[in-house]
Amino acid sequence: MPGVSILAIYAALAGFLAGAVLSAGAGLWIWRFGDRARPDRLAVLAACGLTALWCSLVASIGGDEAAVALAETSRNVVLVVVIFCLFSADGRDESLKPTRPVVVTLVLVELMHPILLIFDGRFSGFPEIAQLSFEVSAVLHMLVAIGALVLLHNLYAGAAPSSRRILRWSGIGLAGIFAYDLNLYTIAYLSGEEPEALLAARGLVTGAMIGLLAFGSNEAGAGMQFRPSRAVTFQTLSLLVIGSYLLVMLLVTRSLEALGEDIARASQMIFLVGAILAAIAFLPSGRVRGWFKVTATKHLFQHRYDYREEWLRFTRTIGLGTSASPSFHERAVKAVADITDSPAGLLLVPNEEAQLELSARWNWPMIEVPGIAAEYALSGLLEQHSFIVDLDEVRAGTDHHGEVANVPAWLVEAEDAWALVPLIHFDRLVGTIILARPRIERRLDWEDFDLLRVVGQQLASYLAEQSGQQALMDASRFDEFNRRMAFVMHDIKNLASQLSLLSANAQKHADNPDFRADMLVTLRKSSEKLTALLERLGRYGPGHAQQVREVELSALAASICDRFKRLHPVTLARNDPVLVVANPEALEQALIHLVQNAIDASEADVPVCLHIAQDGLTGEIEIIDSGRGMSPEFVRSGLFKPFVSSKEGGFGIGAFEAREMIKAMGGRLQVESREGVGTRFSVTLPVPEAARLLAGATATQPETNSETDEVA
Repeated sequence: MPGVSILAIYAALAGFLAGAVLSAGAGLWIWRFGDRARPDRLAVLAACGLTALWCSLVASIGGDEAAVALAETSRNVVLVVVIFCLFSADGRDESLKPTRPVVVTLVLVELMHPILLIFDGRFSGFPEIAQLSFEVSAVLHMLVAIGALVLLHNLYAGAAPSSRRILRWSGIGLAGIFAYDLNLYTIAYLSGEEPEALLAARGLVTGAMIGLLAFGSNEAGAGMQFRPSRAVTFQTLSLLVIGSYLLVMLLVTRSLEALGEDIARASQMIFLVGAILAAIAFLPSGRVRGWFKVTATKHLFQHRYDYREEWLRFTRTIGLGTSASPSFHERAVKAVADITDSPAGLLLVPNEEAQLELSARWNWPMIEVPGIAAEYALSGLLEQHSFIVDLDEVRAGTDHHGEVANVPAWLVEAEDAWALVPLIHFDRLVGTIILARPRIERRLDWEDFDLLRVVGQQLASYLAEQSGQQALMDASRFDEFNRRMAFVMHDIKNLASQLSLLSANAQKHADNPDFRADMLVTLRKSSEKLTALLERLGRYGPGHAQQVREVELSALAASICDRFKRLHPVTLARNDPVLVVANPEALEQALIHLVQNAIDASEADVPVCLHIAQDGLTGEIEIIDSGRGMSPEFVRSGLFKPFVSSKEGGFGIGAFEAREMIKAMGGRLQVESREGVGTRFSVTLPVPEAARLLAGATATQPETNSETDEVA
């Protein structure tokens, strides 16, 4: 169309003018600031001048004149000479003597263009000869471009590492010029006409490539490095893939035009439909995108990770603390998983006995994690050696520090589990991240280990800081609670004393026997209630913890079931006769609280089950419900924290109080919960034989110490 031709003419005019300016500017730059000792200096200056002349002629008189063709030939000859001078700059002009015949041949091929111009001028009236001349000219340009690119490849591939720094920008500029010419004349030869779009951009592209020669003309410019971001690299590769597809489509359809226009149109439709189907099938696939990313990273970059980008993403994920964002522990898992492209992860943290427990999970709802995810031996191993566990090596039996015997069976059996990253803060294990296997299968290598180790240390400091802040907040709340309770206990003591005194005086001065009797009963009950309240408030003293005796768990569980039978169904699923050592009142109160919590979490007609059994030297009673359940983070960070409650209006004291009472009796309270499934509380207490053994060992210890002192 005429409009397109006019647009192409104006675009070409602007492009060649810009190319002339860029080439002239590059020549001035090299003249003033270029390294005068470089052997390619004069040749590069000549190339800049001839390129500026050629661009100016094209912009002023058009590209079909003989003067333009001669200027282009002169430019190409000088550019080939620049390549040969670069061999001299690399110190290999004597060792690569076979290069000289190649250079001479390229110059002779380029000098055939003036002969072709004379031949074309004499037979200008013959269209067949003109077409033949056009095709021969395109072939000659292609031969020169291919030969120059081969020379550039040999130049850079055989250069020493120190020389590549000098050759980098000059080589890129020259390769850009000849590669562009090769594409231009290849399409022109195949299509029988010069492509308007490539012609319009040729002057601008050539000027920009000549500018790169200026970058490499001195020491400062040669040291510059072009380091595109990975995002830009992947986008550029995507564009190259699309461009290559379009080029292949063009070549195939052009070739099929000889068989008929219908076949060419059909082939275009086939290419179009194929492209649409490929886009629908592969673009939404995370696995395909991951494979493309891993392949490109492996072959285009020295390192797998863009450390700056990974660190920025890590800090953004950790710092995203809004009300709508996931919890801090979930963000911690995500921050580490994003680094290795892992689709899911878990956070395990040590409890008071150094056993690892689940604290948070990210995108991994299906994996079953036991209440005690790993024993203290694994915690000690990770803390001592601070190494990342490759779970595939564990499955293969490869042992580095004894981890094969200590990694739990559930983790080995989980095929999706890929790596275990310890979080070490000041030589102390504060947590462990378990990463799921990436979508694209690969092995862990040194770069993964180094980066995950550093990130784990940083994340450990964040977790330790959060734990310290939480401890300060808890201490502050306890301080306020203790201050208030001190006043309450003081007032209650005064009231109890007054009531006791009133009761004593009433026995002496009351005249009405009936009134006196009622008053005595009322006052006595009030006094007893206040005294019981004081005893309850002072429960955590050492004397209360020592008030233990043998307790029959089955009888205690039966009384609790009877207590709640009118409120909610509570059943004994297993009722073995088990005798334990405990404080009966405190144990009953702790169990009542746990059963009440289970009832609150359950539906009205769904029973709460009690399960009593003996396991060696301990007796166990379990309270099991099928209610709402609790998240791992709440179990870890909120369930046993005072003043933190999941129930509206709750004080958050009950679970903490139950655990402390059970601990004071020498027992242990454990919990397993799953949201939407239910909760299991396990109360473990020593049987009388275990209590006697423990008491005997405790009594023997001071005697042994005394004997040692006497011998000394």
